[in-house]
Parts: sequence; C-alpha cells; structure tokens
Amino acid sequence: MTSSMSRRTKNGVRDWVLLAGILGSACAPHVARAALGEPEATISDEAQQQHASLKSTERANYRVHDLSLPSGTVLREFVTPGGNVFAVAWSGPVIPNLRQALGRYYDTFAAAAAARHGGRHPLVIHQDDLVMRSSGHMRAFRGLAYLPQALPAGVTADELH
Repeated sequence: MTSSMSRRTKNGVRDWVLLAGILGSACAPHVARAALGEPEATISDEAQQQHASLKSTERANYRVHDLSLPSGTVLREFVTPGGNVFAVAWSGPVIPNLRQALGRYYDTFAAAAAARHGGRHPLVIHQDDLVMRSSGHMRAFRGLAYLPQALPAGVTADELH
C-alpha cells in the first residue's frame, strides 16, 4: 500500500467516524432531559433511563445536576433558580448526545462543526445568544455551552466547568 493510499484511507476512516458520531447523536433516542435554554425536566428520571448516577448541588445563584454516565462521561446541567437550563458542560471519554444537551442550539453547533477546516483546534462559537467551547481527543473530551443572556446575577462563565 502506498503512503498516499494509506493517507486517503486514514482520512476516509476519520471522516466516517465523524459522520457516524454526528448521525449517532442525531438518531439517539430522545429521553426526558433538560436541554440548553429549556425548562428543567425530570432529571432523576433521566438518570434512571441513562443508568447514570445523579448528584445535585445547590450554589448561591443556581443548581448543578451532575449525571455520571456509564461511559465515564460526566454531563453537568446548570439551572437557574427559576428552573431553566442556562449552561451544559461535559468531560470524559465519550461526547454525550449533544443534540439532546444543546436542544434548539444544536443546529448552530452542527453548522460550526461542518465549517471547520481540519486541524486539532478547539471548536469555539461566540455569538450573542450562544457561547460554546468543545475540545479533546479520543477518550478525553470536554466542552461547555452557555447562554450569556441567561447567566444568573453574579455568575460568570469562568465558574462554569
């Protein structure tokens, strides 16, 4: 096998892996879950359906729901006192179902990811209504998406992780 053939095969495999990940996220069954910008759903039902452990923590101006998924990934949902999800964060060996976690903001993410031109740089989206950072490599992914206009009083993006 020539080196150019080997490169084509590796890039083709990489493209298929990315496509499979996006399709898997799009086709994954939708469970009751709070999504970015939406009212808080039944988090305990979600944890049970996902076979995840759930830990909820009250902070001064918001709540944090940590779902430890069987894959080893932790998905955090940040909720205002009024019950709306203003941020989601994840870290772990597998990217969680971003279609579900990002809700109506998923299309913005998908468009930015599709417009990327190679490289191993973090994906960064900085718009008036959505800020998102996603980075990582196999078995070590992390990301944060939040709604700047929905941050509770006194809360900064630096404390979300």
